[in-house]
Amino acid sequence: MLYDNALLARAYLHAWQRTDKLDYLRICEETLDFVAREMTHPDGGFHSSLDADSEGVEGKFYVWTKEEIEKTLNDDYALFEAAYGIRTTGNWEGKTVLQRTIDDATLAARFAFDPEMVPVYLANAHHKLLTAREKRIRPGTDDKVLTEWNGLMLIVFAEAARVFEGKDYLNIAQKNANFLLTALRHEGQLRRAWRDGKASSEVFLSDYAALILGLLELYQTDFNNRWFIAAKELADEMIEKFGDPEGGFFDTTNEAAEASTLPLRPKELQDNAIPSGNALAAEALLKLDALTGNANYRKLAEETLGLVSEFVGMYPTAFAQWLSGADFSIHNVTQIAILGDLGRDETQALLTEIHSSYRPNMVVAQSPSPIPDDAPELLRNRKLQNGLPTAYVCEGFACKLPVNGVDELRKQL
Repeated sequence: MLYDNALLARAYLHAWQRTDKLDYLRICEETLDFVAREMTHPDGGFHSSLDADSEGVEGKFYVWTKEEIEKTLNDDYALFEAAYGIRTTGNWEGKTVLQRTIDDATLAARFAFDPEMVPVYLANAHHKLLTAREKRIRPGTDDKVLTEWNGLMLIVFAEAARVFEGKDYLNIAQKNANFLLTALRHEGQLRRAWRDGKASSEVFLSDYAALILGLLELYQTDFNNRWFIAAKELADEMIEKFGDPEGGFFDTTNEAAEASTLPLRPKELQDNAIPSGNALAAEALLKLDALTGNANYRKLAEETLGLVSEFVGMYPTAFAQWLSGADFSIHNVTQIAILGDLGRDETQALLTEIHSSYRPNMVVAQSPSPIPDDAPELLRNRKLQNGLPTAYVCEGFACKLPVNGVDELRKQL
């Protein structure tokens, strides 16, 4: 499922940023590379899912026999066998699902290997197995493009593009965002699903909220005002179409409610396999408030968070996305305005420092000078200091002294 890969990849990305544990980095990169390779439409949309079965057999495309692995790897088999605990009887219905059983350090000691060479060796073995697997009959693909699920995946590709070097994640994110804002915003109206050139007629709160968050993350990666402008437009549409005067948002539009025969208008609050649309909406509005200073965004977000205040303490795992939004709301959000041309090394050095650590309660805006009219309000009235790229570190739009150097910026952060 696309949404599982999106949520897991982002969790591993953040875990690596917090711990520097290379296994987390590897899993995140391999997950994103898998989605780029096997779940991406040529025009940029992400497919919904891959089937579990092929040729009528569940898991056939993905599982292995001991003999198949040994034949594919030849002389490289022994260390791989130990790493994955491969045995004749397998670990799933007589076959093997590749699952690590021994860590790199233990493998290095057992086989007298340089510890730094173990990941290289295993990566080479993985490549051989992947090449062999490509000859198999592939499972079917559900090639629908769903706005909500794509928005969740856009978030992590955009974030990963900021922290990983040498990857094409930014291009993937930009192409996806463009696809969503064209194919799935037919005649200016956002739609939930697209397939074979045709968009559906319905749309839900979660589609808007996930896409807004994805666009905001992409803006904070390449600083193209197109994404910021679209996020604001979609947020205003979301408020108009889904807003509940009593707080929060309904899951369906006003038009859908008028045409429905249901006695109640749905308003799902609990996080399930995918975060609640209301939780995503609250976080999107809080981030927009931090970039624009629009107090109405914050007011609506806080009213939305209030819907679950009596439940989150009792059932925190059922409201994880809500807790993320609440954390963003109650802490002093760091707002960073960068003035300077993106092509200058000094500007890039400031951005590299900002993205060098995991800073969840932070928003960043950037612009060359002079600042265009459609840029985030966080950039308003900022000037270059000493004629050089300049960073302003702010809270509540009250800023510390502007700085030009990385060391000064690091101290303020």
